[in-house]
Amino acid sequence: MEQRFKERYDELKWLYCELYQNDEAAFDYFCDMLRRSWAQRRESLRALDEKRQADPDWYRSNKLLGMMLYVDNFAGDLNGVMKKLDYIQDCGVNYLHLMPLLKTVPERSDGGYAVADFREVQPELGKMEELDDLTELCHEKDMCVCLDFVMNHTSEDHPWARAARAGDPVARSRYFFFDNWDIPFEYERTVPQVFPATAPGNFTWLDDCRQIVMTFFYPYQWDLNYRNPIVFNDMAENLLFLANQGVDVIRLDAVPYIWKELGTDCRNRPQVHTLVRMLHLACEIVCPGLLLLGEVIMEPEKLAPYFGPTDKPECHMLYNATTMCTTWHTVATRDVRLLRRQMEALSGLPRVYTFLNYLRCHDDIGWGLDFAWLWANLGQGEAPHKRYLNHWFTGIQPGSWSRGELYNNDERLSDARLCGTTASLCGLESAVTPAEVQRALDCDLMLHAWMLTQSGLPVLYSGDEIAQLNDYTYHSEPRKWADSRYLHRGRFPWDRAAQKDDPNTIPGRLFVPLRKLILLRAENDVFCADAEVNAFDTGSQQVLGVRRRFNGKTLTALFNFCEEGRWIFNPARGGRELVTGAVWADEWIELQGYGFVWLEGEIA
Repeated sequence: MEQRFKERYDELKWLYCELYQNDEAAFDYFCDMLRRSWAQRRESLRALDEKRQADPDWYRSNKLLGMMLYVDNFAGDLNGVMKKLDYIQDCGVNYLHLMPLLKTVPERSDGGYAVADFREVQPELGKMEELDDLTELCHEKDMCVCLDFVMNHTSEDHPWARAARAGDPVARSRYFFFDNWDIPFEYERTVPQVFPATAPGNFTWLDDCRQIVMTFFYPYQWDLNYRNPIVFNDMAENLLFLANQGVDVIRLDAVPYIWKELGTDCRNRPQVHTLVRMLHLACEIVCPGLLLLGEVIMEPEKLAPYFGPTDKPECHMLYNATTMCTTWHTVATRDVRLLRRQMEALSGLPRVYTFLNYLRCHDDIGWGLDFAWLWANLGQGEAPHKRYLNHWFTGIQPGSWSRGELYNNDERLSDARLCGTTASLCGLESAVTPAEVQRALDCDLMLHAWMLTQSGLPVLYSGDEIAQLNDYTYHSEPRKWADSRYLHRGRFPWDRAAQKDDPNTIPGRLFVPLRKLILLRAENDVFCADAEVNAFDTGSQQVLGVRRRFNGKTLTALFNFCEEGRWIFNPARGGRELVTGAVWADEWIELQGYGFVWLEGEIA
């Protein structure tokens, strides 16, 4: 550890002292904290660190598959998750993302993102010792564990916030407190609202202490002031505490927001990258086997900088949110041109950049599309196109079979975010006839095949593997009814999971072929992160073509985003179809509605 510290000391001190005006006392405290955190790291985790240092690209393997889940919805508590690890492994999963489980106040939880204590588990989910037990058991099964770390804010119920509310000046310096509205109004001139419909404004008046506090997300989530080195020191120590409980991947929640600067939009400030780089260095010193996953839900040009320079990295992985929302845009429009453009942009990035790919997650789908390109090339304006997408996926659009709900609907701007499970958005919920059921399952499987074809770490949203449908019961729960994201945060249907291996059931008709795709991806190195990946024009606006090359092997993948069949020129004549083993010698390939192929062989 001391050798790693020595190698990084100069850069770490330079970054720290530049950001915090040469506060030597704060830096000395930070260094002591790193040594203290290392001393608390148990031997088994140190051994795992050494193993991963010997194979630094371990997380970029095509054998890694993720699943994200809510502990309570999936298995009740942490002990329940331990009992269900066999099911998770049976899905082919070896990367387990546990959604927020740290202590919150249920009435002010926001799904677990209003943290009241970074060192305690929510009591009904278990104890910190049980999280430690779970991570240790996962490591024995060659599984790694990811946990969210909410950087931008704490709950108003956190001890720091309670002390600040009571007038403690040191505690108040951890947040943004104001005596009047003069400065908050100046911020409001340039700072967009995160949730304009459900939590308008960026500040909250506290009637009891006659103060105003900055709250970008919800009134009960108080933004932390990272201009104060005490905040950075203590939050870094909280992060390392979780790492010492055996957590392998820390998801940095809402990281672009953490540095506030008057006169700006308070997004993606240069100081954010300084802070993330210092966290990266701290982890390299204390827990070098740990990964930082950045939740950066931004347009592509603002996304890549969070990887950092290749010689001074920041995040190891980033969410690929743009491809996710562009994928759903393609489902609704049956037009792959924007998705192909997105793939071309990604293929131009360094291959060392690793993205976390997904179809659905705990959150909503925001339409962060390239609207300038859509207008210039397809004549689609932002407001009417968002309106069309939202109408399609909520079943309002004539002919739509999709079923979802809107979140934070701003009718003035025709803007909203979308909620729903993959199966319901694909039409399984509305399907009545056998043909409609088959169409929905075909679309669902094709989308998962497309996710598995992308470079990076594919992550399933728990329940998607068995075609879980929307859960509307949240409408009757007072604590949840206003938040439509609970539509896809329903209880895991274990009765449905019991049917997963039976191809005569709806869960089995998705799970069995999906499991085969997962195995094929793990067995074929052409899916590895170092493969060359390019999108190509298939001659059809409804069919996406992707080509992967690695070590002399070529995989050509075709995906039909239309419910009708399409004939496509065979780009790999004589190639073997990985899924069926059939040799495709014909000049043309007939893709069924929502069909796909993985062709192994040289390009004709």
